[in-house]
Amino acid sequence: MVSSQSIVLRPMTRPDLAAVCAIEQQVQYAPWTETLFADGLERHLCLVAEKAQQIVGFAVVQFVVDEASLLTIAVNPSQQKQGIGRLLLDEVMAQAIAKQATTLFLEVRASNRRAIKMYQMAGFNEMGLRKNYYPSANGKEDALMMALMIF
Repeated sequence: MVSSQSIVLRPMTRPDLAAVCAIEQQVQYAPWTETLFADGLERHLCLVAEKAQQIVGFAVVQFVVDEASLLTIAVNPSQQKQGIGRLLLDEVMAQAIAKQATTLFLEVRASNRRAIKMYQMAGFNEMGLRKNYYPSANGKEDALMMALMIF
């Protein structure tokens, strides 16, 4: 496990986009574009995780009225299984509380058991299924809808 002292969480900036997109390309079948991330900088909470001054993960959260939606979260494959994803998720939850969101929503690939376990350990509950939501090598994959009640 990585100690929180060795990871710095901070707002994502335009100079970070190349590194963020490089991670996105490694972890997503249908990755977000640099333009999509750049647009998000204007509208959403965008965070990066740095380790030894290298970006190793990121998260993007949308806030609408009293709800928050975790749009994407990822960790560089070479840095996974070290607790970085959980540090990012904890910061997302803290920001949702600070902004007085009542619920934090997310969707996750139904096959992504490791992520689902992390979300369940953080207190998220399954609330539904979106059939054929994510593009995949074999067509489409279902998304598990999850939510965390904050207040």
